Amino acid sequence: MTDVDVIIRPTQPNDAAQLLQVMKEIGSQTDFLIMDEKGLSLTKEQLARQLAAFLESPNNLSLVALAGEKIIGAASVMAEENPRIAHIGEVGISILKEFWGMGLGAAMMEEIIWWAEDSGIIRRLELTVQTRNQRAYHLYQKYGFVVEGKLQRSFLTPQNEFVSAYLMARLID
Repeated sequence: MTDVDVIIRPTQPNDAAQLLQVMKEIGSQTDFLIMDEKGLSLTKEQLARQLAAFLESPNNLSLVALAGEKIIGAASVMAEENPRIAHIGEVGISILKEFWGMGLGAAMMEEIIWWAEDSGIIRRLELTVQTRNQRAYHLYQKYGFVVEGKLQRSFLTPQNEFVSAYLMARLID
């Protein structure tokens, strides 16, 4: 994958402080995400509680990618408890810019798909990706995600330009 030894593991509650900092950094490096330089809108305590709940949840997942002790990326699958939609997981992957193009997104996607297939609950993974984010779009296509629709004016850039996004999904059988 990279010249750096990377470990992908479930996020632990004690990762909360470092994860908040890394998400701020990622948010300042790209406008491909909803998140900006303010990062996640959670306190350390709120995030730690959410991560603890994810560890106990059969249909939610949070992963971090570590280079040594440093978090360099994060991935998640978020689903609802409502039985009618508990099978739908919304995928998110965020990686520090210096690690783009090294296969980390692919490695994280493989972990997500393996987990979803093994979960016995998740039967649909879905995500939105800006149409201009070709690197991510091709990654999702490679892993079997298909475009189900195009969302006009889905994002607003810092330059006040609207950007469309694709709604993509992959069914888990």
